[in-house]
Amino acid sequence: MARYLVTGGAGFIGSNVVAALAARGDAVTAVDLARTPMLAVAQARLPQIAFRQGDLTEWPQIAAALQETRPDAVVHCGAVVGIVNALANPVGTFRVNVEGTLNLLESMRLFGVRRLVNLSSEEVYGPFAVPIIDEMHRCEPVGPYGISKLAAEWLARDIAAARGLECIHVRTCWVYGPGLSRPRVPKTLIDAAVSGRPLHIPRGGDFRVDHVYIDDCVQGIVKVLDKPQHGVDVYHIATGQAPSLAEIVAIVKDLVPAAQLSIGPGNYSWADGIDVVRKGALDITRARAELGYAPRYDIRAGLAACVAWERGHRPWEATPSPPP
Repeated sequence: MARYLVTGGAGFIGSNVVAALAARGDAVTAVDLARTPMLAVAQARLPQIAFRQGDLTEWPQIAAALQETRPDAVVHCGAVVGIVNALANPVGTFRVNVEGTLNLLESMRLFGVRRLVNLSSEEVYGPFAVPIIDEMHRCEPVGPYGISKLAAEWLARDIAAARGLECIHVRTCWVYGPGLSRPRVPKTLIDAAVSGRPLHIPRGGDFRVDHVYIDDCVQGIVKVLDKPQHGVDVYHIATGQAPSLAEIVAIVKDLVPAAQLSIGPGNYSWADGIDVVRKGALDITRARAELGYAPRYDIRAGLAACVAWERGHRPWEATPSPPP
């Protein structure tokens, strides 16, 4: 039985990683600012999951977590996530995403934890130069979120080399699935379709980006964690496909025939009018060859799973209380 610590372990991706590791018998500690309903659900099903409150920006808290749990490896999902959140609080974003990563790495060094799997983002690339990019694409991030994620990668790479640590970066794309709380497509489309609420998105139908279903994202992270040795330190965990938002709207309407959904042409923008930079697909050739990674959900299968969950899930408020 291996021991793992997952930062951001109460978040969307982190709680799913925690659940996957615990389900196979590993000892897992989730570290986050607070226990969330998603983590409570996982703990109710897998009571061996431990939760520890901790703030990445508070070095003593992170050091104590590493000292007391002594994990075999750390999965670093803790971050301020998203372009809009980062623009609203750039200082806080850099404190968490950069300073927090430094606190984690220093704590690992002090307490003999050698391996880190760092969850990164396609935002480190900035605008895609071609429709599908590999891990060697130039990195020119735009805005505090992408810049902070790239800074965390570079600092981790430098510190790992100097201190004898191993840090592997997982660059993923637009992760979606049951339980995602961020108000972006495809969640907004599925919420509207299942509830019977009309939704028109004025622009964005031509925008293309790789969408990876949460189970495939977790599968990739676990495969990185399980590989004994790596010849590279960056992997894409995605699908290698980039459906347009117009195509996604059409699929949701096919899955929910009564849905009243529409989207205008052009590029996508966030709710406050911030345009999304040009994106596309992430080439997963390296992950297939080195990890044996193979996504199980294409976009239609993933959307169908989301629709089924949305139709049948119980509200978070009705979930059982977590164990003490």
